[in-house]
Amino acid sequence: MKLKQIPKTDLDYIEVYAEKLKENPKFFKQQKELIESQLSSSSNLTKKRFSKENFKMQARAHLKEIGVCS
Repeated sequence: MKLKQIPKTDLDYIEVYAEKLKENPKFFKQQKELIESQLSSSSNLTKKRFSKENFKMQARAHLKEIGVCS
C-alpha cells in the first residue's frame, strides 16, 4: 500500500493502521491475540487485588488513591 500523503494526526495513523489490518489478516489475528491477552491479564490482576465482597468499594478507593476519580 502506498500512502497517499504522510500521516499528520493520530487519526491519520489509525486509518493507515486499519488499512494494513484489512490488507493482511495475519496482522488482525496478531492484534486480536494481543488484546485478548491484555484483557485476561487485567482481569486476573483485578481479581487478585480486590475481594469479591467489597469489590466496588475497594476499586473506587484505589481509583481515588491514584487520582482517576474523585
